[in-house]
Amino acid sequence: MSEALLLRGAEAVLTGLPGAAAHAGAADIRIRDGRIAHIGPNLLAQEGERVLDASGCVVYPGWVNTHHHLFQSLLKAVPEGLDQPLMGWLAAVPFRFQDRFDPELLETAATIGLAELLLSGTTTCADHHYLYFAAGDDTLGDLLFDVAERFGMRFVLCRGGATDTEQFTDYPNRIRPQTVERYAADVERLTARFHQRGPDAMRQVVMAPSTPLFSATAQGLRELAAHARRLGIRMHSHLSETADYVRHARETHGMKPVEYCAEHDWLGPDVWYAHLVHVDEAEIALLTETGTGIAHCPASNCRLGSGVAPVPKMAAAGMPVSLGVDGAASSEAADMISEARLAWLVHRAVGGAQATTVEDVVHWGTRGGARLLGLDAVGTLEVGMAADLAVYELSHPRYFGQFQPALAPVLGGGAPVMRYVLVGGRVVVENGVIPWLDMEALRVRAAEGVARLMRELA
Repeated sequence: MSEALLLRGAEAVLTGLPGAAAHAGAADIRIRDGRIAHIGPNLLAQEGERVLDASGCVVYPGWVNTHHHLFQSLLKAVPEGLDQPLMGWLAAVPFRFQDRFDPELLETAATIGLAELLLSGTTTCADHHYLYFAAGDDTLGDLLFDVAERFGMRFVLCRGGATDTEQFTDYPNRIRPQTVERYAADVERLTARFHQRGPDAMRQVVMAPSTPLFSATAQGLRELAAHARRLGIRMHSHLSETADYVRHARETHGMKPVEYCAEHDWLGPDVWYAHLVHVDEAEIALLTETGTGIAHCPASNCRLGSGVAPVPKMAAAGMPVSLGVDGAASSEAADMISEARLAWLVHRAVGGAQATTVEDVVHWGTRGGARLLGLDAVGTLEVGMAADLAVYELSHPRYFGQFQPALAPVLGGGAPVMRYVLVGGRVVVENGVIPWLDMEALRVRAAEGVARLMRELA
């Protein structure tokens, strides 16, 4: 059972709710049994209650990152892929290195990635892990749950990989894939071992082939969808990331990507896709009608020159919207504050100064993400909800002079200073430090890992 806490003295609280309900003002937060028991001004400490000083800080719900590739935390700024579009980058970076990751390298990469997320106020991470091959070890990804448990974070393993690549000559992944039967059996194993039910589950498993058009046959897609739904788990993948993706769908299948997914049972309230950069209004209407969501990854889309997803249109239509940092190999700064700030800015560049608000992107990145993962007790700061929250210090000069301190973490960007981060009422970051993590030792391990990957490809 978590300890009784009182978070007291915050300058402002953002709730993660949409519209006027986004702001709770200067408020204290009482936490009992891992949930929010009371929010209000000037709460008095009760006997046996630990008081957390939030003076000079603002409080947000913990960010819910709905799309990542943690193994890529050791593949930042690979020279051959730095100025490539998606397909060239895939060949030069992740597909070039993917079979080089053993448990030691993967654990180092995951530790880097989760530390970066946690120190930006992220409390839930969905990792699209696709290092699965015919000749590989299916249990390699299991260790990600162990790493996430050390951090005390909620973790969702989106079990990736492919069951067919040979028929797609323009796709650069040439490693022999697994069979549909082996893939489905491993998802069932993972679900039995790790998956938790409930509105504030700490561990989940998701069916997540790398991409519907390039990673499976039409029949394979249907089989994987049916298997996921029999298991009662969600489904995730990449879709419509580039204009070439749309062209391929039209030329090969005579339909748009979202239409292809509809034909093969891959739309619904239990499905969300990363990117969706190149979708038209009819596809947005279909996604909205079926309750299919998006993990919006603006940093990766900008870095690879893929474009800007029409997320304000999606949100206005009622489509479920969330934020994801994608892999560090295509965004370098894979943290949710950087992602949220760019999401706020990039749509204004495209659609004008009223296209997005800070409140919009906070809602997308907190409650929006929790909704897509089925975590109904996560993502907002309200009585009865899980006490997943991020307490941002406003002590850096970039925050000085703010008229609206509640918005400062997103408006100011940069690497924030976390006074506290809580997950389910448990303090997992205090005064900018993850207590159990030796950051200097991790820096050394990261440098050794990069050197090893470079040697093996020399």
